[in-house]
Amino acid sequence: MTPAARLSAAIELIGAIDAERVPAAKALKEWGTAHRFAGSGDRAAIAGLVWDVLRRRASSAWLMDDDTPRARVLGMLKLERKLDVDAIAALCDGGRFAPAPLTERERLALASRSLDDAPAPIAGDYPDWLDGYLAKMFGDDRVAEAAAMASRAPLDLRVNTLKAKREKILGSLAHLGAKQTPWSPTGLRIALSADARNPGIHAEEDFLKGAVEVQDEGSQLAALFSAAKPGEQVIDLCAGAGGKTLAVAAMMQGKGRLIATDHDKRQLAPIHERLARAGVHNCDVRTPKGEGDTLSDIKASADLVLIDAPCTGTGTWRRNPDAKWRMRPGALEVRLKDQVEVLDRAAGLAKPGGRIAYITCSVLPPENGAQVRGFLARHPDFVIVPPSQTVTVLGDKADAFAAAALKSDEGWLMTPRRTGTDGFFVSILRRN
Repeated sequence: MTPAARLSAAIELIGAIDAERVPAAKALKEWGTAHRFAGSGDRAAIAGLVWDVLRRRASSAWLMDDDTPRARVLGMLKLERKLDVDAIAALCDGGRFAPAPLTERERLALASRSLDDAPAPIAGDYPDWLDGYLAKMFGDDRVAEAAAMASRAPLDLRVNTLKAKREKILGSLAHLGAKQTPWSPTGLRIALSADARNPGIHAEEDFLKGAVEVQDEGSQLAALFSAAKPGEQVIDLCAGAGGKTLAVAAMMQGKGRLIATDHDKRQLAPIHERLARAGVHNCDVRTPKGEGDTLSDIKASADLVLIDAPCTGTGTWRRNPDAKWRMRPGALEVRLKDQVEVLDRAAGLAKPGGRIAYITCSVLPPENGAQVRGFLARHPDFVIVPPSQTVTVLGDKADAFAAAALKSDEGWLMTPRRTGTDGFFVSILRRN
């Protein structure tokens, strides 16, 4: 397919997503099935265009003063792909399979309009109703922070230290352009251009043998801040597919007792295969059955309770850009209740001197600092481990990280703009 034909397909797909109100991933999959002639490179390029439009949905429409699928695609080409008017016009020449030529109105908008006077939610590309929350968190920096959350994320990997060392994997994945991550001592990063194809890490020998796992560096750091140690009893209350479970297992070096559970057994389904591939033998996966408590035999005996809390996922917008436009205020209220429930459950599992690692992939204050303060009010036998102490696990990178991330009384907040990671909040609580 020509670049112009790919652009036409992207406009068609954006229109389908709008009209049918389906997730972008589903629309892209259905389009690929219906257009078998499109090769993998074509599909990757078209997907890149669609995701970029969703990342810049509000700002592109503002730039063009028009909210149609075509207008948003054209605006994105200027804002995200940095194309000038002539380059965009060359793609829209009206030829076979190409978009129709630019109108005079479109040319004028692309040449003269900017985001200088756009309201914060427009310039930052996020829903209006979230502006108050982001203003409370970031103040006048919220547009810059949100714009960074709209950029394309790299592919981050975690080296499984139960099976390999980072130096070795750096060499074996050099053909993919893998580099060390800035902060995590076990992280690797593969930068991805706007229309890059998936590097196919799942087919690499290192992945198949369990030497690497896909995991954002922020998620790796969140696990590191929990300071899990060999010989401890660790409970992962919201294990899901097991990303942080695997990271903690490596930190424990196969020594001690690791229990992984989740309220949704469907989320747990992939964890068994991942644990086996990673060579983890000290993890007990407890799948919910009926209304029974999977942890009924544990009372105030855990050294560490890990909570990868259910949250709005605002910190992962760059990986799932259409999620922010489908998010509604009611979703936040539901998540806040879920967080209270899981925190209160964890309180009864941690032993005296034990820790709770409370983690969210959200940048919203009600899910982070406010949730921790509420927990302490309900459980005065817990205290916050000072963030200045938790960051010491990063060794000689601790000071640089502390200067980059946002520190509060309750914990650390990482963001794409500040730390180059997804948005993660981490608070460590210790029982007196």
